[in-house]
Amino acid sequence: MKRLTVPLLIATLAVAGCGGRYSDSGWNPLGWFGSDRGPTSLEPEGGYATTNTDARPGIPAITGAHWEVLNEGRLLVVTGLGATKGYWDAELITEAPSPSGRLTPDPDGVLRLRFVAWPPPADSDAARMPARPETDTISVALTLSSNVLAGVQQVQISGATNTITIRR
Repeated sequence: MKRLTVPLLIATLAVAGCGGRYSDSGWNPLGWFGSDRGPTSLEPEGGYATTNTDARPGIPAITGAHWEVLNEGRLLVVTGLGATKGYWDAELITEAPSPSGRLTPDPDGVLRLRFVAWPPPADSDAARMPARPETDTISVALTLSSNVLAGVQQVQISGATNTITIRR
């Protein structure tokens, strides 16, 4: 029994040094060989962006929005019209900054999006030709999964001059 008591006492003291108020002390065996622990947070080093860094201007006029049903959610299709021909790289982006690829509605259940696109260069021929609604509509789509849609009551899409709200 005495031969077992001494090793148990040593093991108990060693394990006791691993936690509690002595976890940062020299008695903690986990810190004996350096404490190269990983990051304590999943937040990026510079923190999350507080402003939307997308420099594309809003589309001049949003003409419509509708839902398409998918197996695992819905597809939001938005159409708009530029002031001239030649708008490119159109996209729906979130108004509030969020991590890439993650859509989250406001606490009131409104998902706020911006419809943005690059206008044609000012010295191009397309910039001098007015857009025709019959041929120059710009369409974008955004897939919303069932998980995202669970917290969404309505979607608000803003352009440069108007805003459209569509309910689920």
